[in-house]
Formats: sequence, C-alpha cells, structure tokens
Amino acid sequence: MEKARLFFIDNLRILLITLVAMIHLSISYGGAGSWYYKEGQADTLSSVILSWHNGVVQAFSMGLFFLIAGYFTPGSYDRKGQKWFLKDRLLRLGIPMFCYDFVIGPLIAYPLIQTGAWQSSGSYLDYLARYYSRFHIGTGPLWFAEALLIFAIGYALWRIFVKGGSLKAEGFGDGANQTIRDGKLPSNLTTAAFAVALGAVSFLVRIWLPIGWAFRPLNLQFPFFPQYICLFIVGVMAYRRNWLTRIPDSMGRLWLCAALLLVLVLFPVLVVAGGGLNGDIAPFAGGLHWQCFAYAVWEQATGVAIIIALLVMFRKYLNRQGKLSQAASAGAYTAYIIHGPVIILVALAIRSVTLYPLLKFALAVLISVPLCFALANVIRKLPLARRIL
Repeated sequence: MEKARLFFIDNLRILLITLVAMIHLSISYGGAGSWYYKEGQADTLSSVILSWHNGVVQAFSMGLFFLIAGYFTPGSYDRKGQKWFLKDRLLRLGIPMFCYDFVIGPLIAYPLIQTGAWQSSGSYLDYLARYYSRFHIGTGPLWFAEALLIFAIGYALWRIFVKGGSLKAEGFGDGANQTIRDGKLPSNLTTAAFAVALGAVSFLVRIWLPIGWAFRPLNLQFPFFPQYICLFIVGVMAYRRNWLTRIPDSMGRLWLCAALLLVLVLFPVLVVAGGGLNGDIAPFAGGLHWQCFAYAVWEQATGVAIIIALLVMFRKYLNRQGKLSQAASAGAYTAYIIHGPVIILVALAIRSVTLYPLLKFALAVLISVPLCFALANVIRKLPLARRIL
C-alpha cells in the first residue's frame, strides 16, 4: 500500500538542512566545533551563544535525518527490490560523495589558502599533492551520504538473510503481505527509558572515543553513531507501524515542554556546574568524567524530545506546501551537498565587513541559506543531475 506524500517530512528536511548550514556558519564566527573556515576569536558572549546553538542543534538534527532516512528505506526496498534498491542508493549517494571527495573538497580548501585563512606554500599542484596524501572518503558533510550508503547496504543484507528478505522479521506477514499497519506507539515512559539508555551507551563509547574523534579513513565520528544507528532503526520500525503520522498531540506537547526545560534550564546548569564557562570542555567531550555522562544523557534526552515535538508540530501545522517550499524541498538534498562551498564563499566575501560576531553570523545565514536552495534548483536542471539529485 503506497503512502500519501508527507509534506511535513519534506518541510522538516528544509529546516534540518538550514540548521546544518547554520551550525557550520556558527563555527566560523566563534561557536564550538570543527569547520574549514574560522574568522578570528569571538567575544565570550558570542562564543557562548553560538556554542549553545551548536550543542542543541547537534543533539537532534543529524539523528532526525537518519530517522527520516530509515523511515523511507523499507518502502523503497519493497518497490524496487534488492538489486534496484542498491543500485539507486549507489547512484544517489555514492556519486555525489565521490564528486565531493575528488572535486569539491579540494576546491573548497584552496580559496582559504589563497586568502590567508590557511597557511601553505607552493603551487596548486603541490597543494593537490598534499591534499590527496591526506585523502579519505566521506569528505566534509558528505560523511552523511557515506553513512547512509553503509546503512542501506546493512538493511539490504538484513532483508536478504532474515527469512530470505521477507517482512516476517519486521512483524508483517510472510513476505507477500507487505501492508502498512497501525502498530502500538511506544509510551512516554518507554521513550524516556530509550533516551536515557541511548545516553548511557553514548557515554560508554565516549570514554574511549571523545567527541571530535573520527575514524579517518571514512571520516565517521563514532562518538555520535549510537544515536544515528538507533534512530535509523527506529525509522525502519516506524514505517510499518505508521508511528510518525500517529504521535498524539498530547505527546508532542509533553516532549516540547521537556525540550524547553532541557535546553533553557538544564543545559546552562550543566555547563556552569561542570566548569564549561572556564573554557575547559574536554570533560564534557569524553573520558571517565561525570560531565561526560551528564552531557551524553542530556544530549540524547534533548534530541529525542525535540524530534518528537517537531514531528507533531510540523504534522499539525506544516503538512502542506506552496510553490516556494515545494521548490526548496525538491532541491533539499542538492542544497545539503553544496552548502559547504556556498557558505565558505559567502563568509569570505563578507570577511572585511566589520560587524559584531552574532550579527555577522545572522547576515551570513540570511545570504547563504537562500543561495544554497536557489543554486540547488539550478544544478538539478543540468543533464543527468535530476536522476541523481
């Protein structure tokens, strides 16, 4: 049974891509994190506000991306079958990833060297030799496409080897009966237990692999992957059971209140009590520290709370599209792919403008986000691009 198009999911994708671009711009102007371009040292207030923004957005944004991806994976596999499902994923995820790795990645870095944002010497060929000597796949934001490709292959293998690819393992019939049924929603208590357990697992991983650590050959930050893996699985489960369209409004309101409490009250308390205002954030990032445990639980609880609240709010109030949102939705994936070079070039273009860091961050967002979506729709009209993007 085909599902009706869920416009609120399309609109959520637009929001998430906007937030990802904002995180990277935030790092450029003083927020905590790693990105290609950073513009000087921000004042304490700007640094605190931008880092708070990054911590909150990181708690839910990529996890929600993986949940949405998981949600649409079973239906795609059902329609296309194993062979065409994998071929489609290799086409839509693999080609953009390798284009970014071999073309866009080095082209992003070189202007930073030319403007003095990075220090280097020698010719462009020397630069390329150094770049490829440190080369890894999944460059920059395209680690997400790489991870999705791995998850898609994992899902296909699971379908192949569990009951020969039938849906019995997903709790639906014998493989011939591929219907969508209403399944029991997890209770608030179960959801809270899931969030706390996810926080505990994240803490255990971060004892050895702190935030910021990445498996370099694949550019995958394993400290965040307990959330990504679990929410992708939740998305797969949610598809057959119609969870995303059936979350009660009352559940959305409850978790919205929880999210506000976690973000506006508990996060500042945690930062102050853990000594984060002194600039020492290492105990929060990893190791056997109470700050690491508390932050991991806070992060996962906040992520789950915001995800539930957003799903309900967007389903209730934003389950429709006009021409503008329709165009933005169509180009969302392309906007994600190109947002890196766009926001860097915008930041370089306004680097000589003297503004307070928070105001400059806002200016860069207002210029670069619409530009990403506009360019995305132009790129999608190129020959062969629509089939991939």
